[in-house]
Amino acid sequence: MQAIIFDMDGTLFQTDRILELALNDTFELLGEMNIWEKEKPTPIDTYRRIMGVPLPVVWETLLPSHALDVRVAANEIFHEKLIDNIMNGKGALYPKVQEALEYLKEQNIELYIASNGQTPYLQAIVEKYDLMQWISEVFSIDQIESLDKTELVGVIVKKYSIQHGAVVGDRLSDINAAKANGLTAIGCRFDFAQEEELEQADLVISSFEELNNIIVEKAVK
Repeated sequence: MQAIIFDMDGTLFQTDRILELALNDTFELLGEMNIWEKEKPTPIDTYRRIMGVPLPVVWETLLPSHALDVRVAANEIFHEKLIDNIMNGKGALYPKVQEALEYLKEQNIELYIASNGQTPYLQAIVEKYDLMQWISEVFSIDQIESLDKTELVGVIVKKYSIQHGAVVGDRLSDINAAKANGLTAIGCRFDFAQEEELEQADLVISSFEELNNIIVEKAVK
């Protein structure tokens, strides 16, 4: 195993801890601005179902009848709220993430992050949990015009000449990105995962201890 590329939301970071807080704050503010009907509930369940899609798709789904400039404004507000919650310590990594990253780094495996999250949001998580002591580089979907996770992973594979590696993520976009780039697809059975998507992964883990065990087994074989 030469390299592992991690998704961020729902894989390394427990986004669910701050998602509802940030989304409620966003739609409350949109209500005050008369952009959203105050009596309507925040579409948190809709967001959970589509977690992992590019942000333009998120806001097209959550605000289907609103103009582009409204969606852009909503996204900006949402990210400000997310970052505030991260820096205030309301988020968390999944259990044993830091220990797993340290172990994998000790095995001389290069570690990367490929996320549909925006750069400032990713930077907030990385800085809050000091992830750069293990992660070689963080890649955001912002960096490519297509907003396609498969292409983003392809950029990493090409830049670092990765021939033997894996993508670890919780959604179908991560699994597809792995397979399209000739990597092992490791699905995470965490908060936003869907069983019908995980069925398409090469391997599925329910904890980061399991990830380490998989790496050990592959090394022995």
